[in-house]
Amino acid sequence: MEPDINWDRVRRLKEWLDAEAVPTAAGDARLLRVLKIGEEYGEVAQALHGVLGANPRKGFSHTWQDVEKELCDVIVTGMVALATISPNSQELLAERLRHLVARALPDEREASEAGTLVPGGVLRDGES
Repeated sequence: MEPDINWDRVRRLKEWLDAEAVPTAAGDARLLRVLKIGEEYGEVAQALHGVLGANPRKGFSHTWQDVEKELCDVIVTGMVALATISPNSQELLAERLRHLVARALPDEREASEAGTLVPGGVLRDGES
């Protein structure tokens, strides 16, 4: 199992879409790739309804593994959309994740501002 996201694969998917999708204006391609996230989210919702048996007409039609797969599709689709609208997608996502973690976990933010974090979130003595 790969420990990190392989942005080269995301780039290859984007390039494949650029080459194979019906020709559109550059702005339309960006718009369509962002809208695709909504389509994929709809598939997550459908799978979740199927897990819960929420639609009496369809019953229990999906598994949690189906939900997991659809969530992965949402994430990858979002990454491809981000790569389509920004040449710095990898850095943007990494920075956004750092921001969200710091906002949600203030202890990590304060430790990070005070010094260097090592694995496990522990500061090394004497570092700043």
